[in-house]
Amino acid sequence: MSKPDRLQGVFLLNATVLITHQIDAAFWHEWDMFLLPGGNQLNLLLNLPIIALVLLAFFQVAVNSALARRAHQLLAFLGFLTLGIHSGFFVAGHTQFLQPVSIALLAATGMLSALQLLLLRSQADG
Repeated sequence: MSKPDRLQGVFLLNATVLITHQIDAAFWHEWDMFLLPGGNQLNLLLNLPIIALVLLAFFQVAVNSALARRAHQLLAFLGFLTLGIHSGFFVAGHTQFLQPVSIALLAATGMLSALQLLLLRSQADG
C-alpha cells in the first residue's frame, strides 16, 4: 500500500472514530459537561458545521485536491482537540466517557491523529 493510500485510510479511520465519538457524546449528554444553554438542541446545531467540515475534508482527501494536506491537518487537529477536551473533563472529575469503548475511541483518535500527521510529514519528505 502506498503512502497516499495509507494516509487516506488513516483519515477514514480517524473520521469514523470522531463521528462515532459524537454518537457517544450524545449518549453521555456532553452538552451538560459544556454547560450549553439549550441542551441537546444547541448541541445538534453546533454539530452540523463540525460534521460538515469533516465530510468536506474527506471529500478533499478523496479527490486528492490541492486542499487535501490542509484537510488532513484539520482532522488531526479535531482529533487532538477532542482528546484534550476530554482529558480536561477527566481531570475535572467528570465520570462520563469511562466505559471501555468510550475510552478506546478517545485514545484511538489521539493515536490516529498522530499517525496521520506522521504520514503527512513523511509524504512531504518523500
